[in-house]
Amino acid sequence: MNLDFLKIWKTRDPMQDEGMPPPGDPDWERALINRMAVEFLREQRRSRRWGVIFRVGVLAYLLLLLIIYYANNFTDSLSTATEHTALIDVDGVIAADADASADLLVTSLRKAFDADHAKAIILRINSPGGSPVQAGYVFDEIRRLREKHPDKKVYAVCVDACASGAYYIAAAADQIYVDKASLVGSIGVRLDSFGFQQAMDDLGIQRRLITAGDRKGILDPFSPLQERDRAFLQGLLDNIHQQFIDAVKTGRGDRLKGGDELFTGLFWTGEESIPLGLSDGIGTSSSVARDVVGVEDIVEYSTQRDLLKRLTDRFGTAVAKGLVEIGAWQGLPALR
Repeated sequence: MNLDFLKIWKTRDPMQDEGMPPPGDPDWERALINRMAVEFLREQRRSRRWGVIFRVGVLAYLLLLLIIYYANNFTDSLSTATEHTALIDVDGVIAADADASADLLVTSLRKAFDADHAKAIILRINSPGGSPVQAGYVFDEIRRLREKHPDKKVYAVCVDACASGAYYIAAAADQIYVDKASLVGSIGVRLDSFGFQQAMDDLGIQRRLITAGDRKGILDPFSPLQERDRAFLQGLLDNIHQQFIDAVKTGRGDRLKGGDELFTGLFWTGEESIPLGLSDGIGTSSSVARDVVGVEDIVEYSTQRDLLKRLTDRFGTAVAKGLVEIGAWQGLPALR
């Protein structure tokens, strides 16, 4: 029984209760117990009532989200029945489980290329980069789809950032448009880690690492980095970097006007990137659709992650960002 409820009964004046016998009456204790039982049942009913209201509210909220989601899809399906410009967002870190994963982006691209009334495709990019594998997958798929649909052009529009892996993807487009303050470039590869060997020595901590394979612990931050391991890792990064460079040169061709400094990992403003050949002009998704494509109506083709997963992930966004930042500890090269 609820303790607060009992406290109330101990402090209340029994004479205030209508229908209660006066104290000293032989039936007084029985009446008090009956009254307490009745009040307890009322409290239980109130608790259940609020529980039902809460569950109904949560269910109504989820149903509302589903209605909005499918209503948007229905609206988009009506919009695709007339000529339009397809829009796909590349937003955030490019990673396997992110909104800008290769699987989601490729699905969106295939839908847009197969849409009969989509005259052209705009990739609206706002990303600092990410996985070279994911970016390379999208780059290759854009080029394959462009060959399959030669009459349908792809335009990349850079928003705040189109750097590293994001620029890898943009390089596959027919043209790249930027804002004058966009950050563009960062054509390089990085592998982050830390070394705690000196701190461990100072504290008298002994590292015990057992491996099968004498170089299996190559990225262990608590062991010293051997020179041969450093050379091996540098060769690995150089290899990925060259793949990145080859992709940019393939996509941009003779439009590249800068020298080797373009591939050092430096980045420039959108205004500076135009004379370097990294981009083709100033523009937004709306202005490109209107002035370049010639079809002002824009239809969103971005594929979203599973609705329930997105709702769940919102509660762990901060944790997920932290894991992305320390992903290099697991030996994951990044185009960032």
